[in-house]
Amino acid sequence: MATTSMSSRGCGSWTPKQNKYFERALAVYDKDTPDRWYNVAKAVGGRTADEVKRHYELLVADVEYIESGQVPFPYKSSAN
Repeated sequence: MATTSMSSRGCGSWTPKQNKYFERALAVYDKDTPDRWYNVAKAVGGRTADEVKRHYELLVADVEYIESGQVPFPYKSSAN
């Protein structure tokens, strides 16, 4: 089963710069921060609180899918 990218699941296209700001904002505004998604959106720029929250949810889902072992590694290990 092939993975589905975040952009094809309705998350829209994010630039590398927006993703970098997103990652940095997540490090600053943790789950206990009041108005977390508003603050993350402000740090990213050009995104709403709902958009950054959805981007986060899709990222978490992708990580869980990868960690479940359902995605093959893109390379062969030389240790095999």
